[in-house]
Amino acid sequence: MANRLADESSPYLLQHKDNPVDWYPWGAEALAKAQDEQLPIFLSIGYSACHWCHVMERESFENAEIARQLNTQFVPIKVDREQRPDLDQIYMQAVQLISGRGGWPMSVFLTPEAKPFFGGTYWPPQAKMGMPGFGEILQAIADAWQQRQDELFASADQLLARIESLSPSPKATVTLEGALIQQAAATLERQFDFTHGGFSPAPKFPHAMDLQLLLRHYRRQGQSGALDMVRLSLDRMAAGGIYDHLGGGFARYSVDERWLVPHFEKMLYDNALLARVYLEAYQVCQAEQYACIVRETLDYVLREMTDPAGGFYSAEDADSEGVEGKYYVWTVDEVHEVLGSKAGQTFATVYDVTPEGNFEGASILNLPKTLAQCAELLDCDLNELTDELAHSRQQLLAHRQTRIPPGKDDKVLTSWNALMIDAMARAAGVLDEPRYLAAAADAANFILNQMCRADGRLLHCWRAGQASVEAYLDDYAALIEALISLYEADFQARWIDEAVRLADDLLNLFADPTSAGFFFTASDQEQLITRPKDFQDSSTPSGNSLTATALWRLGRLTGRSDYIEASHNTLSAGGFMMEQHSMAAGQLLLALDMQLGPFVEIVLTADPLAAETADLLSKLRRRFLPNHVLALCPPNSEHEMPGALTSLLTGKSTSGPQPTAYVCENFACQEPAQGGEAILASWERLSEYS
Repeated sequence: MANRLADESSPYLLQHKDNPVDWYPWGAEALAKAQDEQLPIFLSIGYSACHWCHVMERESFENAEIARQLNTQFVPIKVDREQRPDLDQIYMQAVQLISGRGGWPMSVFLTPEAKPFFGGTYWPPQAKMGMPGFGEILQAIADAWQQRQDELFASADQLLARIESLSPSPKATVTLEGALIQQAAATLERQFDFTHGGFSPAPKFPHAMDLQLLLRHYRRQGQSGALDMVRLSLDRMAAGGIYDHLGGGFARYSVDERWLVPHFEKMLYDNALLARVYLEAYQVCQAEQYACIVRETLDYVLREMTDPAGGFYSAEDADSEGVEGKYYVWTVDEVHEVLGSKAGQTFATVYDVTPEGNFEGASILNLPKTLAQCAELLDCDLNELTDELAHSRQQLLAHRQTRIPPGKDDKVLTSWNALMIDAMARAAGVLDEPRYLAAAADAANFILNQMCRADGRLLHCWRAGQASVEAYLDDYAALIEALISLYEADFQARWIDEAVRLADDLLNLFADPTSAGFFFTASDQEQLITRPKDFQDSSTPSGNSLTATALWRLGRLTGRSDYIEASHNTLSAGGFMMEQHSMAAGQLLLALDMQLGPFVEIVLTADPLAAETADLLSKLRRRFLPNHVLALCPPNSEHEMPGALTSLLTGKSTSGPQPTAYVCENFACQEPAQGGEAILASWERLSEYS
């Protein structure tokens, strides 16, 4: 019989509905049982695309004896970390303090009051490879609960005190200056792999925000070394197995230092963040290969990860048919069968498909050599080779789609969707691709229409027609940021109106009344054992860093000094993180770069339907100008001016048929530039190094 998880909407929880473990979802029923019966809680947190979560399920949660132990001696609770990031954030800190490392599946033992006292990640059912067996751990915890319960309660109190001590001190002050960015860039250089790109040894994660920071450091200082690190990383990732050479998009990370063997799961947030950094690299370098990666990545999202209603799905699994990576790998015989002998041999040579393989007897597609090197090796024309490989990839992709695909987590999360909306909106302008703008607008409308309560309160999660869980700080901040980017792409004032509404809610619901910065949970959400503030980036930007970014941009567009002040104060509260842990503060440092400026407000007064306007905007968007906001004011339309933008647009008009550009820099306005030639000249000056 199915357990209590059968009534849940989360794909991850539903994966466990037939376990013999009598799982509870997190909630009042489970917590009341633990308190009424004075039983410890076993809390298991994971997510649907997590390979080791699947392994632990097969090995332990389907094991009858382990299920008996959990059901009789504990209250077992299963949580989807993506649906409840507040719980994940708190208990991950506990596991990291206990074991010195974190990850998923997360396995935590709690008192009936939900205070953690012991935890770890994956444990095998029996001891092996130096790891204790899960069954042994359960018995040891149960024995300690019976014999030394006071010690466990004391340990839980001490651990909670340590968790609370990790919150930033309101007295800690760090001067917000360019030296923090230079220090962070130096740290990145020390950690950089100058052979394969990326930071640190295996496993190797993309570090999208850090790469964005290096692009800004390059723009500020003009030092080619920062750009070289970005280009090497982007080039090697795009050539490696972490990139899907047939379908587009990136896997979550590489298990080796060469980007060859990915952890095959694909996450929406990774692809949003990487599309953004490849887009910025294209703006800096005007290298078409980076634009190509952006297009292929976003096209993958539109093809595979978009709900018919408009939202974007969360993830694709690493496993298919119970085997990690099976969907993605190839043998020489399979390639020849699909492409034929001649084209198959060419493809196999270029994409490293060999009889011995590079992954468990099969081959992960990757590009050990550039196409130019391959053309020389094969003694063929580069353009002809490029065309042949494009056709071969289409054929192989069509064949791959006949395989049993990995599982898909089809829930829609507000914050992750907002990251993708932002990437789509920016790419639409830079690459002149209306499909991306339409997708961004559809997803934004979906969230605003389907993921808000009747009173307008934003929700965090949607699946199968149901929205649930009140939104967190990063949901609000990421969506505000995305709506600003949408406005800058299509100049529909309603996006700014919605951003202002959400920003006001953010200030009311999440602000700390006694100190700077914002709590992760709203003041009226479920009260957990602690209420954290997150300044530290994980695989996604932290809530406070997103808030500092979004409120700054919105404040400069609307003239709202309360947004600007809140942004600055939030950044100040995160100063300790930028100074002491810069590689966990990438988004905070991006916000710092923005606030240090020069930051410009650009208003273009022009006919939005005119070809000249479209041409001017295209040329502006192709430039790398990370620290600006952009508004468009149709001529002679002050009486129709959107309320939120009144401060910025008042007094802006054309004095003739030609467009006019108004540029205000660091709170001072310059002489308007009139006509296309003068406008482009003014924008050229903005592109110069500071």
